Amino acid sequence: MQFIKPGININFIGSRKIAFSLSVIMILVSIASLIIHHGPRYGIDFAGGTLIQVKFLSPANIDDIKSGLGSIDLEKSSVQLFGEPEENEYLIRTERSVATGESFSDKVKDALKSVTGSDAEIRRVEMVGPQVGKDLREKALFAMFYALLFITIYISGRFESVWFKSGAMAFGLIFCVYSLSRFNVSIPFLIAAALVIALALFWVLKLRYAMGAIMALIHDVTITVGIFSIFDKEFSLPIIAALLTIIGYSLNDTIVVFDRIRENLRKYHKNPLSVTVNKSINETLNRTILTSLTTFIVVLTLFLLGGGIIHDFAFAMIIGVLVGTYSSIYVASSILIAWQER
Repeated sequence: MQFIKPGININFIGSRKIAFSLSVIMILVSIASLIIHHGPRYGIDFAGGTLIQVKFLSPANIDDIKSGLGSIDLEKSSVQLFGEPEENEYLIRTERSVATGESFSDKVKDALKSVTGSDAEIRRVEMVGPQVGKDLREKALFAMFYALLFITIYISGRFESVWFKSGAMAFGLIFCVYSLSRFNVSIPFLIAAALVIALALFWVLKLRYAMGAIMALIHDVTITVGIFSIFDKEFSLPIIAALLTIIGYSLNDTIVVFDRIRENLRKYHKNPLSVTVNKSINETLNRTILTSLTTFIVVLTLFLLGGGIIHDFAFAMIIGVLVGTYSSIYVASSILIAWQER
């Protein structure tokens, strides 16, 4: 199946400055939102506390629910609608961890029934301690950091045949980050600094393909996290899984384009790099559109029909597919041209 006619020549590279400007604006807005909101809105997985999912047999008022929770010493709880309004389901989050035995569920049901006048069914109760939440946050950051560094080894080895050089650099950074983390250094700051150092090393070691791929992945993750912050959506373990999936998806698309660039550099070595890169993007455009479209249809279906549990995961994937496709065309490949111009 072909959506794009053979021989098409859209001038993607000619509009790369506009694309770069758009990317910078999206990243700055994402960072500004994270600063304003003091970081992502962590879910119970990362923040700790207790989560209760409750279903009423008839409509209930959120203020009444909060009033009922206050009568059992859970007055600082947040309550939000879960799923469709006619389902009468709510998520209750408490700031502190509480004992969640069967007597706790009965206590909550009785308190809610007394103020709403409707029978309540406790569908789910989860409890995470604050230390466990902190550990999960750090492990999630390490997971994404290690994924990015191992990707640099693969990209540098495959496209620039410098397996040892890129491997030594990646393992050196991993060792430094892990060692400093033992001294209670802020993990987010440490990983951010390590990524900046990694990009500087790419420049010094002339690993242009690795820099293009990693810049595109950082671009995708930053914008996805920023959009979650802008919409005040909860950041939980399934979202980390979505981000790692987005990294893999975007990288796969980028590698296809890079492969075609490498082939065309051998065929048309007399052409300017910008012409070769633009030709390569156009030649892989049909595959890019087919892959993105089929993936988008699947995650859109999950978003619309998958229910509340998987809703945020599907939302993250929708953003990731769109931004990942955009970055493969306009960010990763354009970095190679910007590199040569400098």
